[in-house]
Amino acid sequence: MKNRIICDKYIVMGIILLLIVLVGCEEEEDIVTKFKHPKMDQTFQIVNAYKLYDEFIEKALKEDQQENIEALYETKVMDPIYDQCIADGEHKQVMDLVWDQSLSNLKDTQKLIEGIDSESINGAIKEALIKSSNLLPSEIENTVCVFPTLGEESPVGFNVGAGKILLFHSSYLDEEDYKITTAHEYHHSVWTEKFYDQNDYSTVLENLVFEGKAVVFEELVYPEMYSYSTPVYSTYDKNHWKLIEADLNRGDSERSLEVLYGEGELPPYYGYSEGYKIVMNYLEQYPDLEPDEWLGINGKEIFEEGNYLSNYE
Repeated sequence: MKNRIICDKYIVMGIILLLIVLVGCEEEEDIVTKFKHPKMDQTFQIVNAYKLYDEFIEKALKEDQQENIEALYETKVMDPIYDQCIADGEHKQVMDLVWDQSLSNLKDTQKLIEGIDSESINGAIKEALIKSSNLLPSEIENTVCVFPTLGEESPVGFNVGAGKILLFHSSYLDEEDYKITTAHEYHHSVWTEKFYDQNDYSTVLENLVFEGKAVVFEELVYPEMYSYSTPVYSTYDKNHWKLIEADLNRGDSERSLEVLYGEGELPPYYGYSEGYKIVMNYLEQYPDLEPDEWLGINGKEIFEEGNYLSNYE
C-alpha cells in the first residue's frame, strides 16, 4: 500500500511537470511563428516580443523604483528572447544609439499592444521575407522580432546582425511599412551574413552606401510601394553636400548616424537619399548586375565607378 502511495505521488508529480512543460510550449508557440520558404531550404521565424509585455507592465505599474522596473523588463521581456533576437549580433553595439528603450508611458504601451493585429503583421513579414529571399537567398535561419515603441524618433527597423532583425511597432505603421522595412533589414542581414568583418574600417561613405543598397533592394522587392520612411531627394544640393563631403572617409558611427538621419542643417534622412542615389548611379553603369552580385561591392568602388561626384560639379 505504501509503495502504491509513493507511486501515485510520482505519477501526480509527473503529470504536473508535463502540464508545466505543455503550457510553456503553448506560450512559446504563441510568441514564435516558424515557417519555411515554399521552394527553398530556407527557414524563418517571427518572434512577437510585444506579447511578453502584458505581464511585465502589470507588475511594473505596481513599482515605484525605476531600477525595479528596468529589472522586470530584463527578466520578463528581454531574457526570454535575447538569444533569438540579439545574442551574438554583429551590430548590437550600435543598437543602443538608435533604439529608445524608454520604459515610461507604460499604460500607453499597453493600449498600443492591445491594438496590434498579430495575423496582419505576421502575414506582412512572412510575405516580405519570402519575396526578399527569392532575390537574395540566405544560408541561415532569419528571425524577425517585433517590439512596441511609442517614440516617433525610434527607427521602424534595425538589423542586429546576421539573421537577426528587429521591427518596432507604432500606431502609425501599416502593412506596407512592415513589408518594406522587412525587405530593407533583410538585405542588411544577408550582407552581414556574407561579408561582415569586424576588422573592416567602416566610414561614413560605406555606411551611406550600406543603407543605399538596402533602399534599392526594398524597391526591387516592392516596386509598387513607396517608402515614406526613406524619402529620396531628386535634386543634388551642393550646400548640403558640402556639409558632409569632408566626413566621407571618417570612421565615425555617430557622424554616420547624423548624416543618415539628417541632423543639423541636413534634411531628414539625407544620408539614406544620398546612399540610394550613389548606388543607383553605379547600377546605371552596370544594369545587368543581380542583387547578389552588387551586395558585396564596397562603397568606395560604387561611389567612384558610378562617378557620383559629377552630380555636384
